[in-house]
Amino acid sequence: MKNIVSCLLIVLLGIGATALIPATAPKPRKLVKVWETDTTLRVPESVLYDGQNTLYVTNIDGKSDALDGTGFISKVSLDGKIENLRWTSGLNAPKGMGLYRNRLYVTDVYRLVVINTETGQAEKTYDAVDQKTAFLNDVTIAKDGTIYVSDSRSDKIYRLKEDKWEVWMEGEQLNKPNGVLAVGKDKLLIGCTKTGALRAVDINTKTMTTMAEGMDRTDGIVSEGKGNYLVSDWTGQVFHVDAKGAKQQLLDTRKEGINAADIDYIPGRRLLIVPTFMKNKLVAYELSR
Repeated sequence: MKNIVSCLLIVLLGIGATALIPATAPKPRKLVKVWETDTTLRVPESVLYDGQNTLYVTNIDGKSDALDGTGFISKVSLDGKIENLRWTSGLNAPKGMGLYRNRLYVTDVYRLVVINTETGQAEKTYDAVDQKTAFLNDVTIAKDGTIYVSDSRSDKIYRLKEDKWEVWMEGEQLNKPNGVLAVGKDKLLIGCTKTGALRAVDINTKTMTTMAEGMDRTDGIVSEGKGNYLVSDWTGQVFHVDAKGAKQQLLDTRKEGINAADIDYIPGRRLLIVPTFMKNKLVAYELSR
C-alpha cells in the first residue's frame, strides 16, 4: 500500500511540475537584408507592390510640401533593379499610393492624383478642402474599391467612394494621421504620428481603439497575415505588432541616420521593402523566424 501511495505521489508531483513549466515563447522574428537599390532614387517616400513583378516608388525630389512639379514615380524590379527611374513625372512631392483596377492613386500634397498604369498619364485629381493647409500623405484601398487618404497636417481622413470625395473623419483625436490600412469591411488602421501609436477605427461607428504605442513617428502599415502587422517609424525603426497588440522591434537604423518611410510587404516572398527617404534607396529584407 505504501508503495502505491508513493507512486501516486510521484505522478501527482510530476503533473504539478509539468504545469509549472511555462509555454515556449514564439521565436523572435528577424529581418535579414536581401538587396538594396543604387542611390539614383530621389527621396523615396513610399513603395507599393503591384502584385506581379513591379514595385512602384514615389520620389519627393525636394521639400515634402513643395508644389514644384519635380516629383516622380519609379518602377523597380523585385530584385532591386531600377527599371524605369521616371516612369511618370511632374508631381508635387508624391507620397502614399494605392492600386485598384489599373489605376494608381497617389497623394500630391493637396490633391489625390489618379494615374493610368498602362499609360503612366494622370487622368483625374481630387483636391483637399483647404489646399493651402492640406498635407495628404498615405492611401489605402479596401477590397470594394473605397479609398481612404490621410491628411497629416489637418487631422483629417478623406474618403473616395463611388466617385464621391469627402472628409470622412476629422479632429484632434486622429493625432496627425500618417499611415492608413483598410482591414476587411469594417476596420481602418491609422498610424498616429503625434503619439507614435497604431490605432484601429471601426468604419461603421468611427470609434477608435489603441492597438500599440511607443513607436515615435509612425509611418507605413502593412499586413503580415493572421491579424499581425508591420509598422514603420519614419525615424528609422520597423516593428512587428501581433493580433494582441504585442510589439517587437525588427529594425533600428536611427544611429546610421537612415529613415524607414512608407513600407510594403510581399507575403509570398516574406519580403519587406523599406524606402530610406534621405538615403535615396530602397532596402529589402527577408522576414524570418
